[in-house]
Amino acid sequence: MKVCVLMGSPRKNGNTAALLKPFCEELEAGGAEVETVWLYDRNIQPCVACRACQQDWTAFGCSRRDDGQEIFDLVLDSGLIVLATPIYSWYCTPPMKALLDRLVYGMNKFYGGTRGPSLWAGKAMALLLTCGYRPEKGCDLFEEGMRRYCKHSGLRDLGSHAERHLGYGTVFMDEEKEARTRAFARKVLRETADGHL
Repeated sequence: MKVCVLMGSPRKNGNTAALLKPFCEELEAGGAEVETVWLYDRNIQPCVACRACQQDWTAFGCSRRDDGQEIFDLVLDSGLIVLATPIYSWYCTPPMKALLDRLVYGMNKFYGGTRGPSLWAGKAMALLLTCGYRPEKGCDLFEEGMRRYCKHSGLRDLGSHAERHLGYGTVFMDEEKEARTRAFARKVLRETADGHL
């Protein structure tokens, strides 16, 4: 199984990266082939609602000339998409939001003169999140947004795992967080396998 991790953190050694490490280790131990895309390292322009992507139902078709096509190809080639992001102002980081906007239109050919297909219908999506508030108050809006995003796109929503950082001057990662994260990775593997992706 191929896994595309879309990493929304700007910090290579931050909390989300610390959480992602054991998560990916578990996926790879379960036989998954994992590729991580660091979104802050990429040129991802925002959607401009030109609808050029709706003209060809077999391709991404975006008019923006950036790294969107390469990421689109990686996502389309994967059975599981993982969104790994810190939560800033109750939502994902800017490059991830820009990419999600581009993907929902480029993958879903719903917005032209005639309704077309969802190119990624049936793929699985999981969220790996970090935040400063309690997750039920810090991550809930993004989690709900992505549940709707998955339903709209025909994606299989495998849920979310979030861990809280108690503040600057405290250690984020500990054995309990690592254990919970590894357990979530194993759950994602099982549920993805159940869907035969």
